[in-house]
Amino acid sequence: MDDLLKTALRQIQQEIDAAFDVIIPVPQDTRAKLVQAMRYAVIGGGKRLRPLLLCATADIHGVDRSASVRAGAALEAIHVYSLVHDDLPCMDDDELRHGKPTVHRAFDEATAVLAGDALNDLAFEILSDPATSGDPFTRIELVRTLALASGHHGMAGGQMMDLVAENETFDLPTITRLQQLKTGALLGAAVEMGAILGRVPPEGRTHLRGYARDIGLAFQIADDLIDHEGDAEAAGKAVGKDAAAGKQTFVSLLGAERARAQAQMLVEQAIEYLQHYGSEADLLRAVARFIVERDR
Repeated sequence: MDDLLKTALRQIQQEIDAAFDVIIPVPQDTRAKLVQAMRYAVIGGGKRLRPLLLCATADIHGVDRSASVRAGAALEAIHVYSLVHDDLPCMDDDELRHGKPTVHRAFDEATAVLAGDALNDLAFEILSDPATSGDPFTRIELVRTLALASGHHGMAGGQMMDLVAENETFDLPTITRLQQLKTGALLGAAVEMGAILGRVPPEGRTHLRGYARDIGLAFQIADDLIDHEGDAEAAGKAVGKDAAAGKQTFVSLLGAERARAQAQMLVEQAIEYLQHYGSEADLLRAVARFIVERDR
């Protein structure tokens, strides 16, 4: 990982944690346990890759940092709620997330469900707040973009396909579609939302969408490789679960070496989409390279 990315990751992690600390204080009443679970889930864990992509895109277009960090926190709230629910016994039944007990283990299942629900709602509370943007048209476009990326057209739809994959055999195009929804949709929303804050018109975002699409697939291939051959301690979560569940993945369909080569090709292609930018897009390029180099 290069120094530019290390610094940017450290900064965004601090900014997102600070934002959540302010946005979700613990109330002094019987809701306290719920809010404590929300804070447990969102503060002090994760790479913050999605907020980083959003802020990096927004920075290219001169957006005020406080606005992009708020939008990044909204996006991260959706991502984290999905992890809280994915970890539940009725879904993946995981005990570890980011190297610490999952929310339903640290609290209880009912609280985990409510915490995920409340984080979902929090995302749209943040985006609809004038503190995120004084322009109501920008706010509604942010809300719509994140809603489409997180619902049945995006992440939730991909998760449903993933559940079905435990009992059906999927071919490569179907697996690609699954991952474009489950993983790629929020990564794409990150870049899109940064451009929305930067007032880039929809027709001017084609290259950014191409970049986001390719890093989204590369990210999932890297995840499949980590699950196939990674270390649970380094990953901060269980590995080898896809094979145990009998799921088809990029690795099971292509083999590890072809999958790794495909991920690298996607990264190079993603970087090519940024060719008309100068050094201001170096962070986006660094993120693309990091996606296939990470071990968690």
